[in-house]
Amino acid sequence: MNQDNGEAAEIHKHRDPDHLFDFSAPIMREAMDKLTRAADTNASILILGECGTGKSVLARIAHQGSRLSDKPFVTVNCPSLSKELLESELFGHVRGSFTGAVRDHWGKVKAAEGGTLFFDEIGELPREIQPKLLRLFQEREYERVGETVTRFANIRVVAATNCDLKQRVSAGAFREDLYFRLNVITIELPPLRERKEDLIRFAEYYLQHFAALFRRKITGFSAEAIACICNHAWPGNLRELQHAVEHGVALARDKTLVPGDFPDEIQHGKTIAAKSQVNNLITGGWISLENLIEKYVRLVLEHASASSEAAKILGIDNATLYRKRKRWGLPISSQMKKNALFETTSGHPSTNGKLHL
Repeated sequence: MNQDNGEAAEIHKHRDPDHLFDFSAPIMREAMDKLTRAADTNASILILGECGTGKSVLARIAHQGSRLSDKPFVTVNCPSLSKELLESELFGHVRGSFTGAVRDHWGKVKAAEGGTLFFDEIGELPREIQPKLLRLFQEREYERVGETVTRFANIRVVAATNCDLKQRVSAGAFREDLYFRLNVITIELPPLRERKEDLIRFAEYYLQHFAALFRRKITGFSAEAIACICNHAWPGNLRELQHAVEHGVALARDKTLVPGDFPDEIQHGKTIAAKSQVNNLITGGWISLENLIEKYVRLVLEHASASSEAAKILGIDNATLYRKRKRWGLPISSQMKKNALFETTSGHPSTNGKLHL
């Protein structure tokens, strides 16, 4: 391997920003607390979340926090193969067991011996292989394809899915006993749109990553680009954010990324502030991320008609918005006060006649 390829390989090793997952945020704290308590046991862990939310990263964090951290971490991508090939990849096969089986093969169960076997998108697992998987999870027993020798698997099982497994059980696509076997410890990973505080940190990480990979001298985002990032819904979550920043770094004309460097659906996304107002966020020079977030929250509060609307735009709940306002001493707009007062005097829900913020 030449030097350039070696550098690229080293950069790609750090493509997933697992060290940036902020579990101090209230919306993530419960997930991390449960993960920490379950990690060092043999209990199966089921991670739920939309595509691209970082379920595989969380699975690896669970492995690294367990007694098995020095043992293998092996991933099985359930939707990628047919039932026949998946069974062979999982359990292994003996020579001659099917066309193309020219030699004995040990599967991923054997490769994960003593460590963690991670089933990515287990909701897409073919129905035909589910009984054998149930046996593996329950009895820790399996046979290679074309062999009658029963073998024992010493593995820890972690699985993830973006499917509603209860719905798939009701539809007959997923075995109920397998679902209950998996559903020992369940952790839900919220989508990126509900973790707005993570957005800029992840975006900055990806910018540094791709700037190094592409050998581009990119130093950061313009204020307008930050506004685009904060106001996009990110239905593809981390994966979409990664691709958007990669697109921007590849096409950037300057050292700072601007909205025009992003894909169309992101640069044309809804914004709540005029360009001149966004520029005012960093008037006087570059500021810290904490101060930038404070200024952006203040800007949202000035434009939103109600605290619930402001919280929705920011992707946080009302309680979190209240704590931020209290910490930074942020006022609410006069229009927001009028709306809150109207709600208290017109019979709408309130709290002891006080403004509900």
